[in-house]
Amino acid sequence: MGVPHTSGAFGDLLDPRFQKIFNDQYNQLPDMLGELYSFAPNNGRDSMQWSSVGSYGDWGQFSGTVNYDSASQGYDTTATHVEFASGVQVERKLFDDDQYNIMDQRPRGLATAAQRTRQKHGARILNNAFSVDSFFYNNSEGVALCSNSHTTTSGASTASGFDNLGTAALTATAVAAARIQMVGYRDDRANRISVMPNEIWIPPDLYEEAFEIVSSMGKVDTANNNRNVHEGAYTIKEWNYLTDTNNWFMTDSALRGQSVHWIDRVPVEFAFAEDLDTLIAKWRGYTRYANAWTDWRFIMGHSVS
Repeated sequence: MGVPHTSGAFGDLLDPRFQKIFNDQYNQLPDMLGELYSFAPNNGRDSMQWSSVGSYGDWGQFSGTVNYDSASQGYDTTATHVEFASGVQVERKLFDDDQYNIMDQRPRGLATAAQRTRQKHGARILNNAFSVDSFFYNNSEGVALCSNSHTTTSGASTASGFDNLGTAALTATAVAAARIQMVGYRDDRANRISVMPNEIWIPPDLYEEAFEIVSSMGKVDTANNNRNVHEGAYTIKEWNYLTDTNNWFMTDSALRGQSVHWIDRVPVEFAFAEDLDTLIAKWRGYTRYANAWTDWRFIMGHSVS
């Protein structure tokens, strides 16, 4: 683990007697960022900002004079780009005498690490859905993505249709209840809106349960021959970077596309240089990005204890 990589630390690479030396041979996990995020265009500034304007109320009966309505300014979301970088250093002698070209492949390892880092940061929105997370963004509503305390700027009652937090473990019954709760979401004036949940996001630990719920023809875990209402209704989104083995999420893919954003201010880039005096070769990678959610109504999250 020393820096830089030197001949003394990697003697095996200089020994031609080895049949093979493996180099970062593990396959990468699938890139799920495109499954969750809409990639917003870079605006050339150090942050991105979103806001919204609310809806209007119902029409009243006309009694000779038009009653004029006005919308409310919604909450703001500000995403601030964060810098990330890493690098490797290799002694010139080690690079030249490496019998297996392992050091020549080390920059590829930086790309692997960059992709893994992005996946972990992408999963933050779900892994931190039950707390206020301000690492990449701030939302002026000031509550967690999945919360039973959502508010509105219009003054409308939030007694119904503003709760997207559940605690039930993943079962067919819990999926049915989550769907009912989601289709009951309200806008900022407490008007009903169209929500069509069609995805279930899970960690690998819940794959068997999720598969049975959405793939069984009959009702799950019963002897009844009733048809399973969930069959084919949801796409399972399994993500290895979801860290809690019990939590799960239901989403509306169309609303998700409008509400969850990723911005690459500086896409992943690489550079190389050799120090003139020490003959140490250096490779470095750099990137700068942010992500954010702008409206909670695309999701129902279950924090399962």
